Amino acid sequence: MTDDVRLIKKYPNRRLYDTAISSYITLADVKRLVTDGVDFRVIDAKSRDDLTRTILLQIISEEEEGGEPIFSTELLAQIIRSYGGNMQNLLTSYLEKSMDMWSDQQRMFREHTREFMESNPMSVLSQIAERNLKMWQAMSGVSQSKEDGDGPSATSSGKQSPTSSPTRPGSRKR
Repeated sequence: MTDDVRLIKKYPNRRLYDTAISSYITLADVKRLVTDGVDFRVIDAKSRDDLTRTILLQIISEEEEGGEPIFSTELLAQIIRSYGGNMQNLLTSYLEKSMDMWSDQQRMFREHTREFMESNPMSVLSQIAERNLKMWQAMSGVSQSKEDGDGPSATSSGKQSPTSSPTRPGSRKR
């Protein structure tokens, strides 16, 4: 075991002892370690068996009983049906990768929200509007005449359209 993994011992009286802080802790404390991203391992104090998964499942069970559950009854039934099947390893890999992707998306969302809150909201909205306009113009085939430098009557080829005239508004063509 490496030094960077926090060791928690579970005693026969069902109490958890955190060796890093030399104190007994609760499941709520273990949950806090998980949410804080602390690497830890729970072992049986007597047999030295790894109980980490058991403790994590216990935390999930308590969370599911109170409040709003994540796992529906149907989802739990599907997971139970997948045990022992030839696709169990594939499901495990799929769920792990899905959770990794979900975590990455949550992190990116938090970063974008933080950036939005730190910047001038009007300039961000202006940038979004400009980007949307460019996408709309690209999809509809309309060129940006101001960027082309040919004025408002220019077509995508840069030539004046037959309906446009170099005369001033209100004057007639002779």
